Amino acid sequence: MKAVALLSGGLDSTLAAKLIQEQGIEIVALHFTSPFCLCNKRSSCKVRLGFGFRNEAESAAKNLGVSLKILNKGEELLQVIKNPKYGYGANMNPCIDCRILMFKKARAYMEEIGASFIITGEVVGQRPMSQRKNIMGLIEKEAGVAGLVLRPLSAQVMPETIPEKNGWVDRSKLLAITGRTRKPQIALAQKYNIKDYPCASGGCLLTDPRFSLRLKDLLKYGELNLNEIELLKIGRHFRLSPHTKLVVGRDKEENERILRLKQANDGLLIPQDTLGPTGLLRQKTDDDQDDQIDLSSRIVARYCDRNGKTKVKLLFSRLNVSMEKEVDPLSDETLKRLRI
Repeated sequence: MKAVALLSGGLDSTLAAKLIQEQGIEIVALHFTSPFCLCNKRSSCKVRLGFGFRNEAESAAKNLGVSLKILNKGEELLQVIKNPKYGYGANMNPCIDCRILMFKKARAYMEEIGASFIITGEVVGQRPMSQRKNIMGLIEKEAGVAGLVLRPLSAQVMPETIPEKNGWVDRSKLLAITGRTRKPQIALAQKYNIKDYPCASGGCLLTDPRFSLRLKDLLKYGELNLNEIELLKIGRHFRLSPHTKLVVGRDKEENERILRLKQANDGLLIPQDTLGPTGLLRQKTDDDQDDQIDLSSRIVARYCDRNGKTKVKLLFSRLNVSMEKEVDPLSDETLKRLRI
């Protein structure tokens, strides 16, 4: 008997896999990544985006002694975000539609490797949008996996699944955890000597209010693609017109990342003779080009180390054109109005 375990790398999914593994069932782990994941960490609960930190799912799979398949749901998830059938949560999180997408892909992988059912670390009532009993049933039906999803941590408060009815899994050895409490999981982690697990506050950028504002702006004025999503994660963002946007780095790492994300038609603003951020100017048309370059220069100048000077010299470059500009910094009041 073989099962596919959806493994985020968090404690719940690790415990769910462990409970089924104890019953002699072979586990194959499946981990989904997306541009919005906050599932990796450097240490403790601190997460910095986009700089290659450790993947928690890989660590969890290694500790469980199981193989791990990693699938990216990036492009497909972008289509879901544009028009989710079941809407958004409090911010831009289409949790129900996202779970449906994950279970569809899990079903395909289950069939590919000859597994019989799917395991998740979901707990009834833990998340308000996607972890209610009726919604869990809806997600299974939409994904074509009704009865094939076993949730070991909450199994005893849910209807019997096919693995339980067929005797593949002993229901009496499963749990009845509900709600947002973490005490039962922490106690179980101690029993299994699982120590190095991330906090439960990770999750998804789509639930973050600031990021969601930027994403709403992008959906209104821009093109939703992976390059744009990566750019949303860094810097200060300014909407200059329906066709023009400026991103200004906040530190050396973000300045370097802006350079990597620059596209062919983007303009760059780099301070000269002073310390300051890199600015990326992205325009869809050439309308008011000179005015937008001037406005962008003044925004970047606001964040430069002026050392008592009233003006800041910057180099603007785009394609084969470059020019130096000496400008006054923009006022904080105008900055606030333009910032996303």
